[in-house]
Amino acid sequence: HNVPVTATAAKIYSLDGNLWHLSHEGGVIEQPWEEPPGDAYGLSVAPADAPDEAEYVTISFESGSPVAVDGQRLDPVPLVERLNALGGKHGVGRVTLLENRLVGMKSRGVYETPGGTILMSAHGELEHLTLDKMTMRLKDELAMRYADLVYNGQWFTPLKGALDAFVDKTQESVTGDVRLKLFKGSCDAVGVSSPFGLYDEDLATFGADDVYRQADAEGFIRLFGLGQKVANQRDRLANQAEVRR
Repeated sequence: HNVPVTATAAKIYSLDGNLWHLSHEGGVIEQPWEEPPGDAYGLSVAPADAPDEAEYVTISFESGSPVAVDGQRLDPVPLVERLNALGGKHGVGRVTLLENRLVGMKSRGVYETPGGTILMSAHGELEHLTLDKMTMRLKDELAMRYADLVYNGQWFTPLKGALDAFVDKTQESVTGDVRLKLFKGSCDAVGVSSPFGLYDEDLATFGADDVYRQADAEGFIRLFGLGQKVANQRDRLANQAEVRR
């Protein structure tokens, strides 16, 4: 039927791909002890073969969604395609993992997601700047549950819709720019800025007391450690009573 088939007797890998990733399974990849061969990859070069000079890229976000690369506004599909090419060039986004399937079995696969890795790193860094501690922590806790719903094909469930509403609310302030350094398989966020950032250098400094008074910490420490102090006193009295027996 003229359907192109990439698998051969020497390269018997199953392959699934879309805008976000390329995955490979089968053959030697199914053996957990064996390193996946180089010919199992299709979107990225081996990190050792990547350019010897780092490359920097700036991703711009508006309300949590990426909208521009290096100042050039792009629609979602061409934006991801551009980052796939850029990340693949530097060996970014390779993952070998053992996963737990819905039915309970484990499988091993090789995944490539250069663009997704870049966006994940950039978005996470921007969230660290713009989200408060409690919101960030709850969002991290719910992320695994959200991933399970998507992985298990429960996209249209009420729970997934409820989580979407929560995520949408958290992203209202996630606007800004993130600068990343790509080098031989690594993707590091090296700079971040946002008009809604919660970082205040005057509060973060360990210098003068004109904004954050170091003496204020004394009362906080006494109150914050009160429960531990009471528990310690209880244990000490219990130990003394045991010795007297």
